[in-house]
Amino acid sequence: MTRVTVVSQAVIDLDASLGPDELARACGADLHWVRELVSCGVLAERPGDPSGWRFASADLSRARRARRLQRDFDLELEAAALMLDLMDEVQRLRRRLRAFGLDAG
Repeated sequence: MTRVTVVSQAVIDLDASLGPDELARACGADLHWVRELVSCGVLAERPGDPSGWRFASADLSRARRARRLQRDFDLELEAAALMLDLMDEVQRLRRRLRAFGLDAG
């Protein structure tokens, strides 16, 4: 049996922002999932109507990481949010160790 893997990438301008539909599409998800990202804290809360929300490239990166965690580990979004927070904290602590000249590996 032949296995085919399709990979797609998009170049995002670091200064550009995405609307919720664009973010959903870039993550292979729907608008409801984007709203859940905001409601469970994966992405920062935004004021106003969701149709007016704007997301930066860092939000896209975090959303994609959440999507991969959900897919790879069959996680609920709240669990993926917790894992993302823990992963970010580990990176922050490693940067601090390097700043003090200590090996974080």
